[in-house]
Amino acid sequence: MSDLIVIEFATLDGVVEDPDGSGGTAGGGWAFRHGPEAVAGDKFGLGPLLDTGVLLLGRTTWELFAKLWPGRTDEFSTKMNNIPKRVASRSLTEVDGWQNSSLVEGDLVGQVWELKARQDVVVTGSISVVRELAEAGLVDEYRLMVFPSVIGAGQRLFTGSMSDLRLISLERKGSAALMRYRTS
Repeated sequence: MSDLIVIEFATLDGVVEDPDGSGGTAGGGWAFRHGPEAVAGDKFGLGPLLDTGVLLLGRTTWELFAKLWPGRTDEFSTKMNNIPKRVASRSLTEVDGWQNSSLVEGDLVGQVWELKARQDVVVTGSISVVRELAEAGLVDEYRLMVFPSVIGAGQRLFTGSMSDLRLISLERKGSAALMRYRTS
């Protein structure tokens, strides 16, 4: 079985909402106030996963990325454009605005189980998707880029019941820290 890896920008107080400011929230844009080192290129160390895996996105994240990535041609952007993308959405009927995108049909958890049987799945942003998959026990790893900001309000990645994670690496990325945790 392959891995399901969640990648998220987060503040010190656990907020994952609106890191780039595109959501228009009061505290939005916090990730980009700390310079490009933590937000440019393959900041989450995905490496070969971008060649062999599949990217899973919720509607809001997909719509944002579909505006950003298609016009870019550097090496990392080319990998982002070429990776197969699955979009979990109840409202979209087509996803032809970004190459190699297709809609998840039917049950999200069931579809992701099938994907994981064949290849690694990377989920970025997409908090409601992440929460549904975490509840189903599908998340194997969290890669969190933690920024030295305290927002005080906003959606947090972890809610509800207590869970212990195992730290597997910690790496400085500019003023942020890339923290990798396994769920078991």
